[in-house]
Amino acid sequence: MQNHFDLFHLPPRFDLDMDALDSAYREVQGRVHPDRFVNAGDTEKRVAMQWATRANEAYQTLRNPQKRAQYLCELNGVDIGAESNTAMPVDFLMQQMELREALADARAGKDAAALDALDAQVRGERKAQLAQVGRLLDGGDYAQAAQGVRALMFLDKFGDELQYAFEALEA
Repeated sequence: MQNHFDLFHLPPRFDLDMDALDSAYREVQGRVHPDRFVNAGDTEKRVAMQWATRANEAYQTLRNPQKRAQYLCELNGVDIGAESNTAMPVDFLMQQMELREALADARAGKDAAALDALDAQVRGERKAQLAQVGRLLDGGDYAQAAQGVRALMFLDKFGDELQYAFEALEA
C-alpha cells in the first residue's frame, strides 16, 4: 500500500510545497470522486468511495504540520508513543508547570492581558518547536523529532486550555 506522499507524488519531507499538495489532491479527487461513478456498478462505486476517503485522510494528515510530523516519524519506524511515552526533558516539564501556574493566576484574576501574553508566548514556542521538528525530520533524526512532536502535543493541549479560559472570561 502506498503512503500518503506516494499517493500525491510528493517527496516524503516535512517541508512540503502546500500548493503542490493542494494541486495533487485536486487531481486525485478528480479521478476518484464518487460523483464520477454514479452510473458504475456497486463494486466500482465502493472502490471509488474508498479511494476518495483515503485521499481525504492523506490530505488532512499532510496539510496539518503536527500530523505530518507524526506521520513521517511513524513512516520511518518511530512511534510517537503519545499514550505510553510521556517522558520529557525536565526543563520542558518545568516550563509547562510555570505556564499552568500562570494560567491559573490569570484565570483567578480574570486577567485578559495575562491570557493574551500567555497565548502569544505559547504560539511563539509552538512555532519554534514546529520549525525544530521540521529540521530534525528533514535531516533524518526521527527519534528526536518524535520527542518534539510530543512537546507540540503538550503545547496544543495548553493552547486548548487557554481557549477555554478566554471563553470563560467572555461568558
